[in-house]
Amino acid sequence: MGEVGFEILYWAPFIRWFASEFQVAPGRLTVVSRGGTAGWYAPVAGRYEDVLDHLSPSEFRQSRRDHAAEIGEQKQTRVTARERNLLDQVLEGLPRDSVILHPSVMYDLMNPFWWRHLDEEWILRHARYERLVAPGRIGEVPLPDRYIAAKFYYNDCFPATDENRAIVSQVIAQLSTEAPVILLTTGVALDDHGACLSAGGQSIDPATIAPPSENLRVQSAIVANAERFVGTYGGFSYLAPFYGVPCTAYYADASAFSRAHLTMAHTALASLGTPDLLDARQAPGEAKYR
Repeated sequence: MGEVGFEILYWAPFIRWFASEFQVAPGRLTVVSRGGTAGWYAPVAGRYEDVLDHLSPSEFRQSRRDHAAEIGEQKQTRVTARERNLLDQVLEGLPRDSVILHPSVMYDLMNPFWWRHLDEEWILRHARYERLVAPGRIGEVPLPDRYIAAKFYYNDCFPATDENRAIVSQVIAQLSTEAPVILLTTGVALDDHGACLSAGGQSIDPATIAPPSENLRVQSAIVANAERFVGTYGGFSYLAPFYGVPCTAYYADASAFSRAHLTMAHTALASLGTPDLLDARQAPGEAKYR
């Protein structure tokens, strides 16, 4: 129920490591996430349950706000009563002696790296990075044979300024001269990131194609089958490289994100022999942030 970036870069690799290290068979492992991300855990998890089959998007957003108010941050650094109640619903039918492996275990283990007491080798010792299996094309989505996928949104490192709006328009206009551009917009607001609206390209909103519980599955399929991915630097920009798709990700304020995560992303991709698939770059014309 946390950030997409942490799920892709740390949590799913941690689950793969856990399953391998302790020889946990797929039939014993049920993953609980949201948006249809079962493919991110294949083949180590034999069962997947989606939170959005049990909560509406508005209830999910409220749950995240309540979580942050209770523990002081969005990260799942401890199990809350709300999560336990949700797990009772989601995991109904599993054996009563089932053990919960909560993200707080991962946070405790990996904090020394995030606090910069240890380097990337500490994460590599407790994560198993693999190229994700690309899902097939979504039958309901009419896509050209070749295209560039793009997803721009506003966050702390790419704020909603006139300069950044102009940059998005310029980038998409340039990309459109190279190949058709598929703009990933989403009518399912699950976090506080504001979408960048721009002319040019073909906009696809997964909410018009599939229910909220498949929102990320649809986006994953579009990204995985793209020629390239371009967008805002943030958690979602980690997805394309793990599908083997080159990614160019823009930021404006280099002080607004942790370099540790970008370093870890490059290290993880290097361990797969693809260190150059993620190109995070300063947005042009934003020298005032440097």
